[in-house]
Amino acid sequence: DPTNGFAYSRLPTVGIGRERLYVNQLSQAELDELSNKRPTLTYGQAKQAPPSDFIPAHVAFDKKVLKFDAYFQEDVPISTEEHFRIRQVGIYYYLEDDSMSVMEPIVENSGIPQGKLIKRQRIPKNDRGDHYHWKDLNRGMNITIYGKTFRIVDCDPFTQVFLESQGIELNPPEKMIFDPYTELRKMPMRMYVTPSSFDQLKQFLTFDRQVLRFYAMWDDTENMFGENRPFLIHYYLADDTVEVRELHERNDGRDPFPVLIRRQRLPKSFVDKMKTFPRCVLEISNQEVLEWYTVKDFAVGKPITLLGRSFFIYDCDEFTRQFYHEKFGITDFQLVDVKKKAPEEVPQIIPPYNGYGFLEDSLQNCFSLLPQPPRKNFIKMLENDHKVLRYQVALESPNPEERKRRFILSYFLSTDMISIYEPPVRNSGIIGGKYLGKTKVPKPGSTTDNPVYYEPADLTIGATVEVFGHRFIISDADEYVLNYMESNAESFPATTLQSLRDHFAPRRTAVQAAESQSAAGTGRQELEELVRQVQEQLKHHNYLSNSSMREAFLHHDKDGSGFLNKAEFFALCNRFNLPVSDALVNKVRRQHGQLLLSEWGYLL
Repeated sequence: DPTNGFAYSRLPTVGIGRERLYVNQLSQAELDELSNKRPTLTYGQAKQAPPSDFIPAHVAFDKKVLKFDAYFQEDVPISTEEHFRIRQVGIYYYLEDDSMSVMEPIVENSGIPQGKLIKRQRIPKNDRGDHYHWKDLNRGMNITIYGKTFRIVDCDPFTQVFLESQGIELNPPEKMIFDPYTELRKMPMRMYVTPSSFDQLKQFLTFDRQVLRFYAMWDDTENMFGENRPFLIHYYLADDTVEVRELHERNDGRDPFPVLIRRQRLPKSFVDKMKTFPRCVLEISNQEVLEWYTVKDFAVGKPITLLGRSFFIYDCDEFTRQFYHEKFGITDFQLVDVKKKAPEEVPQIIPPYNGYGFLEDSLQNCFSLLPQPPRKNFIKMLENDHKVLRYQVALESPNPEERKRRFILSYFLSTDMISIYEPPVRNSGIIGGKYLGKTKVPKPGSTTDNPVYYEPADLTIGATVEVFGHRFIISDADEYVLNYMESNAESFPATTLQSLRDHFAPRRTAVQAAESQSAAGTGRQELEELVRQVQEQLKHHNYLSNSSMREAFLHHDKDGSGFLNKAEFFALCNRFNLPVSDALVNKVRRQHGQLLLSEWGYLL
């Protein structure tokens, strides 16, 4: 504490255990020393010895711990083998701060949470706020900590020396009590087993790798979502163990876990006391099992219960039949057919077509709850894309006004659909436009079960096309129809192709005649135009026509054909000094192939 600005140490007033210290009072040892001290000759006043340095408790008693061996009893109400349990602990008292802790040694595989039972702290002694002191601890006494009573039986040598140095009389040590159930488990169990005459080694050497295979069915239909499932039962003759494996089928929707019961000895019947013992903690041994399953318990055509599951054995393999025949003389195996009978196929009744939509598209609603669009021929669609056959049709009707109407029937080769369009006619009183959208048109007499649609082979000149009750007569076709059928003649009947050729024959003849007349007229006009250009060129050079020049041209045309070659023509022109350009002569030759040079000379 600071005093007048200076710090000085304050001496403690209490010691260990909260006992008051008398600083100014001499102890009994000091009084005895002064009484036995003889006076000595001193010069001057005697010097007083300096006081000893103060050592705090946490330094003086650092790492000094009192250890007591103790135990407590714990009730066990849920076991038939033991009613209470003795647990040994160690009580530690730390002198530096008067704290205590309780530790239990850890025993491996004990199944009990052990270790630190009470952490280090000052333990309350009573309800008045007092705490346990090392003076309260002794051998052969009970101490209650947080409602649990511990019996102190002994202490270590350091604790004994410390308590005796502080004037505490220790009780004699007691013998540590051990857990009776643990000691019972340590004792070897005396078993009296009569030696068996059965040689297991001989069985293993004789039947090693010999397995009986049975085919069985597990009927689990009584439970929710249960079903009949096939299994394989393997019986190993070497050690009388049984294994059950599941038979998986393709796309059965089950996880690939084939083993239902691992290879083990299976109990057939238990002893009587097993009925009340909880099976969830049961480890099956020879003491609990009255009888095990053997090879005699397996028979074809009979059920067998394995670990609570009932399996029906309906067949076995050839080795199993041979083993039962040699071992037991059984030859008649009652094989059972467990295959499910195919359910009777219910005929699917297709409802009548109601006329809405395409027939194939509407039919998909009868096959699935989620109808899929009908498959399309994409190769045909790509090859015949934008290929349309157009026909001119007339409506067949008793009304003369209806017979005058003309329509354009378009057949789409990519989808085999037909559309009909009526060109609008002014002042006819009939609104033209789309008469029929793109759709497949069935032929008369076709049914919904086997529909037959119109094809290009059915569309001939003069044929009648019935479209949903309306009759149309084909009167004309596009020239592309004839060209397409001629290029694919192997795909169409000869009658259809011949009808189109007969229809287009007069039209083609007229077109060819018109083209020839037009070509002849055009050639004569071009020749007159070239002659006119030559005459203008000669007039420009003041050359006039004379009879001697014409006679010279005719004289060189010896064969009378009216033609001269180019060399003779230019020789005559040079003779009469005619300025004829090569460009003009070549133009005439390109237009007519040959040059009527005799006529040329006549014109000159």
